Order: sequence, then C-alpha cells, then structure tokens
Amino acid sequence: FTREALRTLNPYDLITLARQLASGAVGSGRGRPRQVELRRAMSTAYYAMFHALALCCANMVVGSTPGNRDEEAWRQTYRALEHGRARSQCRNRAILRFPLAICRFGELFVKMQRYRHLADYAPEASFEREEVLQLIDETEQYISDFDAVPNIDRRAFAVYVLFRNR
Repeated sequence: FTREALRTLNPYDLITLARQLASGAVGSGRGRPRQVELRRAMSTAYYAMFHALALCCANMVVGSTPGNRDEEAWRQTYRALEHGRARSQCRNRAILRFPLAICRFGELFVKMQRYRHLADYAPEASFEREEVLQLIDETEQYISDFDAVPNIDRRAFAVYVLFRNR
C-alpha cells in the first residue's frame, strides 16, 4: 500500500458503498438489490467498522498527522489489528471499563463480524434489504459515536485491542 492508498480508505466511504449496494443503486441497477449485493453490503459495513478501528489504532498509537509521524510505523500499526483478536477483546467483559460509545462499538463489531461471515461464507444465508439498511445506519452511527470519544479513551482502547495483557 502507498501512503495515498491508505488515506483514501475512509470508513464513511465504505458505509456509502454499503448503502448503495443495499439500496440497489449499484450492480443490477434495478432498484431492488439481489442477494449478492446485500451480502456485499453487509460485508462492506463490517469492513467500515474494522477500518475505523484500524485507523483509530494507528492514529492513537503512532499519530494522526502525516508530517509528524513515521509512515512505516503508522502503516504497521494499522495492519497489526487482527479480526479475531479484536472480536475477542470486544466480547471480553473488561471492555466495560470503557465509555459507553466504545462498549456499543465493540458489541456491534462482534455482531457485524458474524454477519460478515454469514454473508461471505454461508451459501444458505439470506438477507432482507431493510435489515441490511438498518444495520448500515447503526454501523455509521456507532462509528460516528466512537470517533467522538475523547482521545485518551480511544488510545486506551487501541492498546486494549492490539496488545496482549501480560
């Protein structure tokens, strides 16, 4: 990845794409999304959460200003976030020490990861348009709420999801 490529991976852009897929505006163009579009929408909404968390980790641990941080260290931290570890930490009762917006983000992260697995790996899974659109709206709101949490708490959460407790 180049520095420019990482800057363009905006969680809110992923939310916009997920909403377009779920509304039928992309793909078939018929106005009624097919299951494949609803599946991609669900997966894309999860990745909006994942990238919001990866961005938080990199910005809180290394720094958010491109000119005042080591870009390789920022990239390495961004890529260090692991899906399974993040899920495990979000399910851990220790998450309750964080502000409510972080706890809610964590709960939805776990839920959306389950939906992503269904969307990507379960051939029998089926999604309803309204359900997917509601989850996309919820995801957008929880990312926004998470982004509004004070940096001190977001930094602590970044450390919590990235590093093992010893």
